[in-house]
Amino acid sequence: MMSSPVGLLFVAGSTRGLRYLEYMDRKSIKRMITSHAEHVPEATWVPSLLEVKGVVDQLESYFNGLLHEFEIPLDRDGSDFQLKVWRELHKIPFGQRRTYGDVAKAIGQPKASRAVGLAINQNPIAIVVPCHRVVGADGSMTGYGGGLNRKRWLLEHEAQHLQLDRRQAGVIPVADPASPTVERREKRQIRSALTPSRRAHR
Repeated sequence: MMSSPVGLLFVAGSTRGLRYLEYMDRKSIKRMITSHAEHVPEATWVPSLLEVKGVVDQLESYFNGLLHEFEIPLDRDGSDFQLKVWRELHKIPFGQRRTYGDVAKAIGQPKASRAVGLAINQNPIAIVVPCHRVVGADGSMTGYGGGLNRKRWLLEHEAQHLQLDRRQAGVIPVADPASPTVERREKRQIRSALTPSRRAHR
């Protein structure tokens, strides 16, 4: 468990990589482990952030605006379709947005927007696999497992730091060429943020 600007995060990994990164809300560590234990019955659960220190360090850098792209091995577990969608999410650059239709087209199934939405909703690795960067066809906020306030915070956080980096580099910001309409609408819609807290429980 680690604290973050978007609340407590449940972080769990295997020898192959990060397996779960989920919002805890009011759940205890015991309840989080229990909810996953049946899917990995052979696993031994060790409640220590030292086992996932590399992940925690990169998350802290991300929340501080110092890291735009995670370099974390992942232990994904899902259907072939889910894995295809989650890999595509990984390709969405920091600070940019895609629609469900964009993702469906990118995986070669343009009529599967609804199925894509379901796969995104079932993504077990939040933030690192950036499902928060997917929005509705009209640029509107849509369902997010962690709640819309968290989604808005993450999008605003990335937009602010991307703009800051561009200014420091002397680059004039430009709209995302893949979804220019979404980019403009997003800027109008993102307003709320959560109270920051960067301390991690170790």
